[in-house]
Amino acid sequence: MFVDTNVLIRALLIQASLPARFIELWREGKFDLLISAEQLDELMRVTRYPRIRERMTPALAGRMINELRDLAIPVSDLPVLTFSADPHDNYLLAMAQAGDAAFLLTGDKRDLLALKQHGLTRIVTVREFLTHIGRLP
Repeated sequence: MFVDTNVLIRALLIQASLPARFIELWREGKFDLLISAEQLDELMRVTRYPRIRERMTPALAGRMINELRDLAIPVSDLPVLTFSADPHDNYLLAMAQAGDAAFLLTGDKRDLLALKQHGLTRIVTVREFLTHIGRLP
């Protein structure tokens, strides 16, 4: 399982959200989560944006980054891909491919969700995933 950075940010910003519920289930060990150095770098960069820092303390972002670094399954040696209309999303597809992820969860309707699938990885929203595993609150 791999999660787009936008889902992680939403989980941090809105505690009563479906992304926050997803993170809660991951913390309970309901499924494994993949992470890459590229995604950790992106998460650190995005959480420093002024519009994000206005709504989230650096300590909260740091705890999530450390937790992902410590508990998620690292994926490295990502292949170079050019499938997404947004070149910045290609590393997400590469990560899903390198980690043999069954799902890639995202809120990116225009680019990633439009693909629906990459190899064996289904590209779905958090709501679709939680419905699939019977954990929609």
